[in-house]
Amino acid sequence: MDDVKRTYRDIKTKVRKSARGVDGTDLKDRVGNAGDEARKGLGNLGDDVRTAGREREHPTGDQVTTPRRST
Repeated sequence: MDDVKRTYRDIKTKVRKSARGVDGTDLKDRVGNAGDEARKGLGNLGDDVRTAGREREHPTGDQVTTPRRST
């Protein structure tokens, strides 16, 4: 599921960036693009942290998995 969300974020960011660039780019477009990239990066980071938390090791060396959240 994390891969699906990552792909969705990438496509969403590219579409917004393309739409902003149709009539040329100005400072407002650049700020919007930077905000979209930051939002995408933070979303992907959150997914990575959540995944790493599910795959942590138990003190005995066994992997412990936490239940997935329903979204």
